Amino acid sequence: MNMAAKKSMQRQGFKTGEYVVYPAHGVGQIVDIEQQEIAGFSLELFVIDFAKDKMTLRVPVPKVESVGMRKIAETEEIAKSLKTVQGRARIKRTMWSRRAQEYDAKINSGDLIQIAEVVRDLFRSENQPEQSYSERQLYEAALERMAREVSVVNKISETEAVNLIEENLAKGPRRGPKAEEEASETEASGESNGEASGEGSGESNNNESDGNDEEAAA
Repeated sequence: MNMAAKKSMQRQGFKTGEYVVYPAHGVGQIVDIEQQEIAGFSLELFVIDFAKDKMTLRVPVPKVESVGMRKIAETEEIAKSLKTVQGRARIKRTMWSRRAQEYDAKINSGDLIQIAEVVRDLFRSENQPEQSYSERQLYEAALERMAREVSVVNKISETEAVNLIEENLAKGPRRGPKAEEEASETEASGESNGEASGEGSGESNNNESDGNDEEAAA
């Protein structure tokens, strides 16, 4: 649709022609604001086009806040998301089915940083075991969501956005058995230092042990 040929309209801080993020579908573009008669009442609807998915969504103007629709991220948020993928993966020691649900919820939260955390946690370097089929699906879904927003904000193609994200993933801690062993040694050293300098070390160690049961660096 040629947005230049239409007069720009604005409702609830959103205007035709701008890109937005709809939590369940990712980045889309508001192409129109329609008015419809429903059960005798006049209702305005945002018409959102998701070109890559070949899908059009109509969202009632009064419902944008409750459904979590938001404006596209600022450049600072993009930079923060790229910094997030450079971090050490944090994998909870729970059943995969539960973790998969949590990852899926993060992907569909519409929150760029939470999506970046899924990309970080499910990424596998060449010296790591390959992802399972379900891990790969979630990783690719998160990567695609993140790349679309990065591409719109940075005004680059999605392929370039994926490359940028992967470059930042490569800047993260080394992954694989040797890297995990070194990380464990570093954590053990840190705990020893904590025992030497702090009081109530028994209580501290118990807390640390509980924490390690919840999360582990991958």
